[in-house]
Amino acid sequence: MNHAPDRYSTNLGSCIEKGDPVPDASRDHTTDDTPTVPIPRTLIEQADQPTSSPAVSVWATAQRAPAAQRKGRYTAESTAHPAKMLPAVAAHAIAHYTQPGDLVLDPMCGIGTTLVEALHLGRRAIGVEYEPHWVEVTEANLALAHHAGIDTDGQVIHGDARQLATLLPPDLAGQVALVVTSPPYGPSTHGQVNVVPGGGVHKYHHRYGNTLDRGNLANIGHHRLLSGFTKILTSTAAFLRPGGHVAITLRPWREHAELIDLPSQIATCGRQAGLIPVERCVALLARVAENDLVARGSFFQRDFIRNQRQAGLPLHLIAHEDLLVFRQGTSELKNAQLETRVVLSAA
Repeated sequence: MNHAPDRYSTNLGSCIEKGDPVPDASRDHTTDDTPTVPIPRTLIEQADQPTSSPAVSVWATAQRAPAAQRKGRYTAESTAHPAKMLPAVAAHAIAHYTQPGDLVLDPMCGIGTTLVEALHLGRRAIGVEYEPHWVEVTEANLALAHHAGIDTDGQVIHGDARQLATLLPPDLAGQVALVVTSPPYGPSTHGQVNVVPGGGVHKYHHRYGNTLDRGNLANIGHHRLLSGFTKILTSTAAFLRPGGHVAITLRPWREHAELIDLPSQIATCGRQAGLIPVERCVALLARVAENDLVARGSFFQRDFIRNQRQAGLPLHLIAHEDLLVFRQGTSELKNAQLETRVVLSAA
């Protein structure tokens, strides 16, 4: 039986304090992640023509430590999420690409960072989150914003972002000014640690949810992740207003010493979804101090770099995230891509 998506408003309530999420037997995990039919090179080149070389900018988004950025706006339970977006990154994107009163969407909202920062900037916000535990945490964070006197509308919906068209209200089609989101990536950078005397290092809060739940994009293979994220981007395009933007934060990582160039792969996903790349930004994770960058690497990042150097790989702490910015493609390009997919599928 299909269930209607659960919607959570921003009613005031107590902060959520729960343990690890449990599997939800009611979820439908039959989502087909068959790779999207490749778009012909001519269409990709057509998408590139308005901005053949996307602009590059640097955002100083780590002048304050992550904990200081979240203080007072996020519940204590929020720290348990393994891959939180830096609030200053979301806030910078929202301030730059939208105006007060605009609608901001995050289809994979986690603890609701995009939504909370949007509300504090006077924008309306709506998000989707797959894990019910993080939905509740997002609801608590939205409640904190309203406790602080923010009266802007904010909402989180429980569901699979690959089914965005059936989750979001139909009247939002063409209304979203900005999408801010981030795919799951880089297990070497996730989690927290507790050092036990005589017991070594204990790692915790490094999972998005139940690792056996194949409906979660964080638990599937890299190829299926790219396919699923392309579907999400394709769905978000239908809700963008003319001239609307999509901002995606992400970073490369190494797996068995091999570089996984996720930013370039996601750029291709965006083109396949009919979006036009307009900017590639450097969102700093390090503090700018005169002529130096002061890295704010986590325990896992430092440990990973130390191990790689011992193995002979001259790696350094990550000092920034990539932030890819797209805008909505023209209707002519979207129609051409749709016709191409139909023809190739029929063949």
